[in-house]
Amino acid sequence: MGIFSVLALPLLLLGISGIIYIYQSVRWLLSKSAVQNKVVVITDAISGLGKECSRVFHAGGARLVLCGRNWEKLEALYDALISVTDPSMTYAPKLILLDITDISCIRDVAKEILNCYGCVDVLINNASMKVKGAVQSISLELDKKIMDANYFGPITLTKAILPNMISRRTGQIVLINSIQGKIGIPFRAAYAASKHAAVGFFDCLRAEMEEFDISVSTVNPTFICSYHRQPAPGNWEASIWKFFFRKVSYGVHPVEVAEEVLATVSRKKQEVLMANPIPRAAVYIRTFFPELFFAIVASGIREKLKTEEEN
Repeated sequence: MGIFSVLALPLLLLGISGIIYIYQSVRWLLSKSAVQNKVVVITDAISGLGKECSRVFHAGGARLVLCGRNWEKLEALYDALISVTDPSMTYAPKLILLDITDISCIRDVAKEILNCYGCVDVLINNASMKVKGAVQSISLELDKKIMDANYFGPITLTKAILPNMISRRTGQIVLINSIQGKIGIPFRAAYAASKHAAVGFFDCLRAEMEEFDISVSTVNPTFICSYHRQPAPGNWEASIWKFFFRKVSYGVHPVEVAEEVLATVSRKKQEVLMANPIPRAAVYIRTFFPELFFAIVASGIREKLKTEEEN
């Protein structure tokens, strides 16, 4: 009896771990099967997240159309994908040159995309541009460029692809956005503004497309970190900034986001927030206790300025 009591907890934990592993494995297989033979378009496929999305959707048997602004990098991605998969089980990706900031060319590129397979089942708007700096130090020209990359580019491509989906009464549009579409972080005004605008557009689009059985999904990570990047040490370790606002900048790995995008497509999730508890709490505090949120943000700014003066 004594030995059974000692072993009960480890066996229980082992059993729970096994169930979780089986559940995750089954969900992963179902996610892959859900995109098999689907025409999936990925913008900025040559970025870190774009490559990982290309990998998981290619492995799932999707018919990929990969878009990017550098042909050599697109070809390198193509070679990497076909070298690690069974050609009898997957499709060779199609490659399309696309600069999402060149709004005037997007409609012509959309025609190229549609000509690849005659339709688009899933459009993943992944392209994005970041900028950091005080409002007064960012030029209006750069503000416009950020808005083109993060708002006008994705919506122009979406509008160009949408008639094809509407005529077929099927399809899914995915926006890889940011938590900064929910809350504004100091020194990222242009970026946050573009992400807020994108969220507003795709939220409205989601409601409008329901009658056509077209799904609209947004995936909002804190930010997508590089493969080897660790959070930089700060000078405000004793301040409230550390425990609240600074945590917002702790990102998620591209592999995690890509797998979540695959799950979002297969399960047709409407919105996903990929964040640890601190930035997740920040979103709700901004909604229900705005004055508290603004006070914390202002405290962080004052602490930053004080640190800079001391240095």
